[in-house]
Formats: sequence, structure tokens, C-alpha cells
Amino acid sequence: MNDLIPPQEDDKGSVILEPFSRALSERYLAYALSTITSRSLPDARDGLKPVHRRLVYAMRELGLNPAAAFKKCARVVGDVMGKYHPHGDQAIYDAMARLAQDFAVRYPLVDGQGNFGNIDGDNPAAMRYTEARLTAVAEALLSGIEEDAIDFRETYDGEGKEPIVLPSAFPNLLANGAQGIAVGMATNIPPHNVDELCEALLLLVKRRTTSLDEILDLVPGPDFPTGGILCESPEVVREAYRTGRGAVRLRARWEKEDLPRGQWQIVVTEIPYQVSKSRLIEKTAQLLEEKKVFLLGDIQDESAEDVRIVLTPKSRSVDPRQMMEQLFKLTEFETRISINLNALDGEGSPRVMDLRELLEIFLTHRREVLLRRSQHRLNAIARRLEILKGYMVVYLNLDEVIRIVREEDDPKSKLIETFNLSELQADSILNMRLRSLRKLEELEIKKEIADLEEEQSGLQDLVGDTDKQWRKVGAEIRDMRKTFGKDTALGRRRTSIQGPPAEIDIPRAADIEKEPITVVCSTEGWLRAMKGHLEPETELKYREGDSERFRFYAQTTDRILALASDGRVFTLDASKLPGGRGSGEPIRLQADIAADAEIVELIPAPQDGRVLVASSDGRGFLAPVESLTAQTRAGRMVLNVTPPSKAALMRIVPKDSDSIAVVGENRRLLIFPLDELPEMGRGKGVILQRYKNAEMSDALAFKLTNGLKWRTGDRIRHETDLTSWCGKRAAAGSPPPFGFPKPPKFDAGLD
Repeated sequence: MNDLIPPQEDDKGSVILEPFSRALSERYLAYALSTITSRSLPDARDGLKPVHRRLVYAMRELGLNPAAAFKKCARVVGDVMGKYHPHGDQAIYDAMARLAQDFAVRYPLVDGQGNFGNIDGDNPAAMRYTEARLTAVAEALLSGIEEDAIDFRETYDGEGKEPIVLPSAFPNLLANGAQGIAVGMATNIPPHNVDELCEALLLLVKRRTTSLDEILDLVPGPDFPTGGILCESPEVVREAYRTGRGAVRLRARWEKEDLPRGQWQIVVTEIPYQVSKSRLIEKTAQLLEEKKVFLLGDIQDESAEDVRIVLTPKSRSVDPRQMMEQLFKLTEFETRISINLNALDGEGSPRVMDLRELLEIFLTHRREVLLRRSQHRLNAIARRLEILKGYMVVYLNLDEVIRIVREEDDPKSKLIETFNLSELQADSILNMRLRSLRKLEELEIKKEIADLEEEQSGLQDLVGDTDKQWRKVGAEIRDMRKTFGKDTALGRRRTSIQGPPAEIDIPRAADIEKEPITVVCSTEGWLRAMKGHLEPETELKYREGDSERFRFYAQTTDRILALASDGRVFTLDASKLPGGRGSGEPIRLQADIAADAEIVELIPAPQDGRVLVASSDGRGFLAPVESLTAQTRAGRMVLNVTPPSKAALMRIVPKDSDSIAVVGENRRLLIFPLDELPEMGRGKGVILQRYKNAEMSDALAFKLTNGLKWRTGDRIRHETDLTSWCGKRAAAGSPPPFGFPKPPKFDAGLD
């Protein structure tokens, strides 16, 4: 159906015809917006998602304040699901349980009694067994909700009301953070220290033009519930807060404990945020069993209420910093925490903001709450003053008021007419009990009127003066800081902030147990490492239609260099190669090789020295080994090639080499001095041998006096007089000696 056809309705008004693409896009957009605004992203004003807001509000309605007795969580979940949040009870309970976990939430909103899960990743007990009430933090979020501080809306069934946002006398979004995945966007806001946030807020209140850099001087970084050490440079952290996106490294906190007879052990007392302790220990033990953490001897969990993971070294001669550095690289003792400051702003629109914008939205909300509460109180004072002035009429004319009430058929109208009262005053007088008359003493009424008028005047000044409003907001923040600041057990900073850790070199001989292996790679790129040095005649099985391409000896401590046809060199760790069972794994799982490229060379990397790299069009150069190795899966671009030519070979240059031998597919051999080749870290290289309608077949670095060897059937040919093939670099060369292999290849294994 054409997309331009407008929606149509039949005569009965029950069927609407519209293009499928339009119907799908409109409905998907509605779903996406619902997910973003009503489920996954928090509101920047109170830092809550709808389910959390409804939980806190429902618990307030049940009277579960911090001083009240606990109630079963099943009761709370039932109320939330039945009145406000028509979703699964388990999902609601999971959200509630997380608000009570002090290892998951920096400032818990729910005070739980019973099993609410633990840092090992165990689930909470069933909701019928656990009990809960609100914490002081949740009480601060609700402060003033009964004073018309915020707007309400109808619940999903229209039978009740629920708050759109909480008054939030606590910077919950940044204090507790938030995580969520919506449609096309996500949020990941780490928790922060409230004392530091209050300091930044007070600076913003005092000087509205405060810059982001000044705020970042006061808020140096996140503060996680489980502590740990933030190992990131201040520049990286600042850039994340400036752009709203970034990532920081978080490490476990550890200390060395000395034992008798010169022994020692490492004790980990804090692990990174959102890392399961049991999974961390299990994975570390698995790496230990696979001998991938050779510096570690044993790992034990001695945790009780606190975290205590004991790491025993392989021997007392091990450097504890090297051992921990190895664990940081291989396990979740170090994690990366992403930062994505995406939230619903004051207008309800999702966007990524910087730290200053989030603080500004909170302050603007607090000022609006202050104005609404002040206006609510002014209205209450005006009503009370009106009633008190009516009481004064009763006091001054008590006998007449009593007569009117006793004798008149319509005392309300008569009171209004006689004493010029309002309906509210007349109703208040008529609703008085006789025993209250004795309390109507003139001095007490006048004193209450004077007090209310004084309060009214102060509130009117507050409502009309912006400076006073901000001073009041600042006073509220200072009160909050006293309650939750750094001088309290809850408010003390838990996460230490350090710069990036110093580079600690882990000797590979100590890092990995040195064992012989045979590296095998098939034509289709399936890689494996067989234990031991297999005999050359050992037959190996390959996948159907596949065959052997590379086979060489190495050690588990070696690095393997892989040259791709696009000129990029990848560095593989021999100890991490897949085992010899089966056909191995595709080499693309070890390196990010381009889809249109293939591996053309695979060699063990020498400890030092140089490597000859060359392309199919006969160009090449000498490259230092250190310029080839890379620490990332993306590898390093070394040889620049221009299609249709491609990278062809990579050969280790022995230290005693003085010559280069090159042979083309046209069976032309050329030998020239090694010093005619430049040494480069990256480039296209120089011409090694010139071809016409041919490509390079092989090249080799060797010592000229040793000659060249190659196989001829079962025999080995050794040619020492190479004068006929010696020449200048970039020459065409001469036909090789009689019996040279077809296709022309040197046998480097005979050297």
C-alpha cells in the first residue's frame, strides 16, 4: 500500500486503513518514548525511575517512616502493584530489594530486615519473609510532599493519585547514581559523595556563574558503595564530567600482611562496584588452575560481614605489586566503570548533560519546591488568620453570638449579617464546641495572630525576593549536609582517588610458566597450540576441506606476530592461544582482522633485533621488533600497500646476516647487501627486486659466506658460490641454480 494514502475510516467507524509503515513507526515511537520516559531513565530532579518513586511513595502511604515498625515486603509490593505500578511482582520486589542493599546503593532508601541478598550475588529471600521501612534519605526525598510541593497525576486505573516527581531534599541522582537501558539510549550515572555534592551546590547557590571546572575541584570523582580505588588521571575524569560520557578505572583495595618466617600474603578488603565476590574468586581460581596467573599460589575467601579475600603468592620472592598488577589485568579486581550522564531534564526530555547542568536542575527544582511550599503555607496562614479574627468577634460579643445561635432559624446568615463575617468565619464559629469557649482569651488569640502575621510577612518577603529564596535553599542544603555529610558514618568517602597507576613490568618468565608448544594454523585461519614440540612428520587433523599452512615451534612465554595482507601486524600471546583439542579457534577471535584481509605470515617474535617485511610487488624494509608489537587487538599498521599488491612476507633477520636473497614467481633470484635496505617503523619500503608481469615469491636474510640451502626431493642442496646472483638492490636477478624448488621458495628451516 502506498505510504501517501491518508488514514481512512469506514462507515461504521470501526476500521482504520493506513499504510503499514506509518502504523508501525507511530506505534514503535510510542513504545520507545514510553520506555525512555516511564521506565528506564531517571528524572534529574529526584533521581528516581517510576518504579522506585512509586515504591517510596507507597511505603510513605503505609506509614513506613524510619521510626515506624517494619512491614512485610509482600504488603508493600502488593500495594505498589495494585495501586500504582501494574507490572510483575518479582520485578517490583527486585527493585525494592536493591534500594535496601548497602553494597549496591550508596545511600539506601529502604531499611531492610531479613535476607536482602549479598555481595556474593545471592538473591534476596522471598518477599513474604523480608520486612522493610523507609530510611532517613527516603524521608528527605519525601519532605514537603503533603504541602503542595509537587504535582500529582492519576494512577493507571484513575482511582488514585501519584506524584510526578518527589520534592527531593536530597541530590539523589548524583548521590546514588542510576543505570538503565532504553530504546536507542542508555544511562550510567555513578554514585557520588553527598558532602562533596553539597559543597558544590552551595558554591552554585552563592555564585550562580560558577564554572564547571570550579565544581570539579570540589567533586573529584565518584564514590562507590563498595569503596575501592579510582585509578584515573584527573583530566580523564574531568573530560567525562564535561562531555557527559567517559569511563574510569576502579581497582580493589589491598594490603600486604606479613607472616612468620618471612612469608606474606595479600588481603583484599574492598572489591570494585557491582562485581560479584563469588564470581571473582571463581574466575581467579580457574585462571590459577590454567596456570595463567603464575605469580599467585592460592586464593581463599575469609569474608564475614566484611570483605576479606586472601591471596597467597607462589613464593615469598614474588613482588606483591607484580602479582596484583597481573590480577588487575586478568580479572575483575580491576574494572572499567562507564559514565553516561543521560537523564530526563526538568522538562521531561532525555539528554546527556554535564555535571553542572545536573546540579542546576536539582537547585531549580528545590527553589520551585520552596516557592510552592511557601505559597501553601501562606494560604494556610491566611485561612487561620481569617478564622482567628472570627473568634475575636465571638470573644467581644459572646452573649449576642450565643443568642443568635440559640434563637435564630438561620444562625449562619444572621452571624454574617450582624458581624460582617465571611462564610469560613461563620462556619468556624458554628462548629466550635462549648468547652472551647473558655479558651477564647483575648491575649492568646492576639498572640497567635501576631505570630502568624509575622510568619506571613516573612514568607511574603521570601516569595518576592529571589536572593532570599536562594539563601533559604542554601540553608536547607547545609542542614542536609549536617545529616548526611562526611562527619557521619554514612557520609564518609569510601572510594579513594588516585592518579593512573605506575607501569609495573611483569617479567614474562615469571608471568607464565615456560613450556614448549607447537603453533599450528590452517589455510582457513584456524589456530591452535599443541603441547610440546611435535615431530615434523606428526599428522594433525583439520576441518573438512582445510589443510595446514603454518607450523612452528615456540614457548608459552613467546609473543606471536601475525602479518595480514593489508600490512597490519597483530601480536598474539602464546600462552592464550587455544589448546590443541579439535581444530582450535579462528585467528579472528584473537585479533581484529579486516574482513577483506587474511593472514599471510605467522612467526614467533624474537626478543629483539629486526624483521624483514615485504609486499607482493617487491617492496620492503627492515623493521625493529619493538615497532611491530602491539598491545591491542587492533594490531599495528606497518607495511603500506596499494592494491592490487598486498603484504607478502615477514622474516626474522639473524644478527649475523649481511645479505638479502629475493626470488620472484618468474624464477629470478637476486642477492644484495643487507645494508642497502632502510630500517623503518612503518612505510611502503624500497624496491627489493624488479618484476615484469610477476610478483615476489620469497625473501630471506642470511650470511653470504654460509650460502643457501634448499630441498630437492629427499636431498638437501647447499650452494656456497653465489656470485652469479649477487647484484644491486632493485635489479631483476638471474635464473636460480639447477634444482631450485618450484614454486620458488627458500627453506629457512635448513639454516
